[in-house]
Amino acid sequence: MKIIAYYLPQYHPVKENNEWWGPGFTEWTNVGKAKKLFRGHYQPKVPKDLGYYDLRIPEVRKRQAELASEAGVDAFCYWHYWFGNGKRLLEMPFNEVLKSGEPDFPFCLGWANEPWKAKVWDASSTKRDRVLIEQEYPGEQDYREHFYALLDAFKDKRYVRRNGKPVFVVYKPFLIPDIEKYISTWNQLAVKEGLGEGIHFIGHTEKSREVEPILQMGFNAVNIVRNGEYAHNRDLMKKIVIPTIIYKMFKQPLKISYSLMIKYFVQEQEKQANIYPSIIPNWDHTPRSGKKGSVFHNSTPELFAKHVEDVFDVVKNKDTEDQIIFLKSWNEWGEGNYMEPDLKFGKRYIEVLGSLRRKLSFDK
Repeated sequence: MKIIAYYLPQYHPVKENNEWWGPGFTEWTNVGKAKKLFRGHYQPKVPKDLGYYDLRIPEVRKRQAELASEAGVDAFCYWHYWFGNGKRLLEMPFNEVLKSGEPDFPFCLGWANEPWKAKVWDASSTKRDRVLIEQEYPGEQDYREHFYALLDAFKDKRYVRRNGKPVFVVYKPFLIPDIEKYISTWNQLAVKEGLGEGIHFIGHTEKSREVEPILQMGFNAVNIVRNGEYAHNRDLMKKIVIPTIIYKMFKQPLKISYSLMIKYFVQEQEKQANIYPSIIPNWDHTPRSGKKGSVFHNSTPELFAKHVEDVFDVVKNKDTEDQIIFLKSWNEWGEGNYMEPDLKFGKRYIEVLGSLRRKLSFDK
C-alpha cells in the first residue's frame, strides 16, 4: 500500500503574492486571521509542533517528512504550478528538496493546472473574479518544455513509481484542450529519456460521473476526492437541507457534520483497480472564503479513525501496485484540511493514521 499526501508549498513569501496581497503574504496570513463564525466553530486553527513555519528553512521540511513517516504516509505529492510559456510559481520548496536530496522521503508531483483568481485566497476581495495568473496551454512545444523542466525530478530515486512509471497527477483534466496530445507527448518523451514505458497519469476529480470520461481521455487512473460530495450526491443533499437553507438565507457557512460526511467519502466505485480513494481529515474553507465557505463540523480523531478504516477496506483486495491512497492533505491549513499537529489535537490524527497503518501491516 502507498499513502500519498498532497502537499501545499505556499508557506513562503514570493514576489507575486507580495504584489497582490501585501508584503510577506503566505497561507498563514488567512489561517492566522480566521474567526469563529458560529457556536462551536473550531477557529482559528493554530499549528503546534512546527509553528507558523517558513518552507525556506530545510529543518522544517525535514521535520514534516519525519511526522509524515510517523503517520504511515509513504510520500508527498507536491503541488506544482506551470501556467504555460515557462511561467512557474511557488517552486522553491520542491526545487530545494530536489537539489539538496533532503529530506530523503519519497515524492511525486501534481500539476495544479487552473488559473489563479483573487477569490481563491480572499473571498472578501472587491474583485473576487479578478484573474491573478491565467492558465495557458500553448501547445506541443510547451508540453515538451514542461516535461523537461521536471525530468530531473522524474529521474530522482525518491520519485514514486507504479510498475516503473513515474506517477503524475493532473488536478483539472478537463481544462486541457488537447489532453490526448499532452499525454502522448509526455509518454513518448518518457520512453525516450529512459523512464520506462511512460508516465502513470492520474486524473483528479471530486465527481463520480467524471471518472469514466477521465479514463477515456487516456489517464491510467483517477483519484477521486469526495470533499465536495455534498454538492453532487442527491441522497446526501436531502440530509443537509436545513444547513443549506441557513447558508443561503442567513449568510452563514455551510455547516455539515463530519460524522455524516464520512459515510459518503468512500463508495463502491473506489474498489476498482484504477480508482484511488482519498483520506480526508477535515474541511473548513472559511479562512479563505469567510461566510461563503463550507465546514465539516466536529471532526475528531475517533471519527477520522473510522474513515481511515473504510478507506483501507476498499483497497485491501486490490493488487499491491493498485493499493494507492491519496491523503487530502498534509498541510492545507487554509482549507482546514491538514494532518500536521495543532493546539487542539496535537499529534492525534498522525497517531491514529500511523497506528492503523501498522495494524494493517501486522494483520497481513
